[in-house]
Amino acid sequence: MSESVDRHTQANIDAARAFRGRPATEYLVPYRSVGHLLDMRAQESPEKVFLIYYDADGNRSELTYAEFNARVNQTANLLVNELGVQRGDRVATISHNHSDTVIIYFACWKIGAAVAPQNTTEDDTRIGFILRNSEAVVVFVREEYLERAERIIHGSMSSAPNIRQIIQIDGQPRPEYLHYPTAMQSQPTTFTPPDPPTLESECLLVYTSGTTGAPKGVVLIQYNMLADARAISDWQGITGNQRMMNVLPIHHVNGTIVTLVTPLYVGGSVVVNRQYQSSVFWKRIAEEKVHIVSVVPTLLQFSCEFADAQKAAGKSIWGDGVTREQLRHFRHLICGAGTLAVALAKRFEDQFGFPILHGYGLSETTCYSCFLPIDLDWLTHQHWMQDFGYPSIGCPINGNEMAIFNVTGNAQMLGPGERGEICIRGHNVMKYYYQRPDANRETFKFGWFRSGDEGFYQVDERGREFFFITGRIKELINRGGVKFSPFDIEEVLLEVPGVKVGLAVAFENDYYGEEVGAYVVLEEGASVTEADILAHCRQRMSFEKAPKVVVFGTDVPVTTTGKYQRLRLRDRFTEWRGVQFRKP
Repeated sequence: MSESVDRHTQANIDAARAFRGRPATEYLVPYRSVGHLLDMRAQESPEKVFLIYYDADGNRSELTYAEFNARVNQTANLLVNELGVQRGDRVATISHNHSDTVIIYFACWKIGAAVAPQNTTEDDTRIGFILRNSEAVVVFVREEYLERAERIIHGSMSSAPNIRQIIQIDGQPRPEYLHYPTAMQSQPTTFTPPDPPTLESECLLVYTSGTTGAPKGVVLIQYNMLADARAISDWQGITGNQRMMNVLPIHHVNGTIVTLVTPLYVGGSVVVNRQYQSSVFWKRIAEEKVHIVSVVPTLLQFSCEFADAQKAAGKSIWGDGVTREQLRHFRHLICGAGTLAVALAKRFEDQFGFPILHGYGLSETTCYSCFLPIDLDWLTHQHWMQDFGYPSIGCPINGNEMAIFNVTGNAQMLGPGERGEICIRGHNVMKYYYQRPDANRETFKFGWFRSGDEGFYQVDERGREFFFITGRIKELINRGGVKFSPFDIEEVLLEVPGVKVGLAVAFENDYYGEEVGAYVVLEEGASVTEADILAHCRQRMSFEKAPKVVVFGTDVPVTTTGKYQRLRLRDRFTEWRGVQFRKP
């Protein structure tokens, strides 16, 4: 038993990791490990293309299953024979989306090591904490981040003495580092792990992107990844003759599980992009005959803005030279991670005509836990996306269950329409938080995983439970004891013509504890005023719920998966702390 978990908490975790009474050790997948699955795919379809990669300049490369597996085996040999990495060790990466990064991930999983990927957009202090806390033994670093890695690992403020060696992934060899491309050349293309991993082997140590406090390390095992990939592919009818596209960062579970592990699970293929680019998004889908792409709401917004600009210039909304007919193979977009507003969902679907398969999940539940069903006709789809004030996040996928509980943590389950905390249990629930016994006790308090998100569900005529998320419980605005969801207020803000982004922010107030503020980014050329916004909100909401102050800005703090970080905006409202706002 880990020091992160006491006996009572372990019993609660075991209960939270069961699915309809079936413990997580009764596996729902037929594979022994991720490496076993990859070996099978390489034997069955050696010449089939698995991974296509586009760099930031549009240069394309591809790897068949056999080629990909051979490079994974070479990297696994390097890890074991040259770097002394063993099953159970942690390997960190300071990198970005690249085929090399994907290969390093799978090599770690072949030997039973866990990957601790770093988000390069985070500050040095946070990355230093994660490198230390993860107890990673080596770190793979792309050339452009080497100086920064040296500063973090060996500097006095953020040192990580547990890192034995820095491996340079690319660029010209430097004498102070092991050069990955050079070292790979002498490694065999076959690999037999000295201590074979199992489905219980830890594979990912990813850190939550909270805005306050130390980040929590989420420990996932190989079975978590395969169980969630199985459920995602089953729900969406993803098969081996289909191709997915990755535009999200693979240091996050969304990019990793949905668009790397899921295509492997079904024997399909994936197009990995260095980053999202509106100008080539639809063109790449057309040229590569992509069927499904996973995005976050901010990318939907970028796509709509690009289409508007193209239309204004008399060009195709899909991009230069791209027609709707060239996209006939495309099925739908998966969207989750960030807050999806009804207005944005409607705008995108009206503009492009493709359905958004809205879903929900967390790092702690591996990735997705629910999606809208794919068998909904267009009108029914629109009903669940538009008619409840929030787009539905759908129904629980196979392998996990969802329910709404009282937010006090007293294990009281709530019924349809009642708001409470979204809770999950199933085979995709994490092993635990690493070295956080306090968080484990509270999170698994009554045998379910407590998400920290507020939501509710409604039931359709077939008895299916459709869930909705209404906000983070910690981000609810508590005005004088009455709590408001920021999502409710933001839907109204986005009704105002000229408002590009509208966020409801709880700011400290001497009279009510917290008051309601609005942080607004306007569309280019818009002339809407604070008075316009406040007047519209007071027509649509009670005075108590409506924003009292509008702060205009041009930047929006978001995580790399597109989640708005409202708590980071509180300081922009400090001058109104001592103001008592009265009804006009």
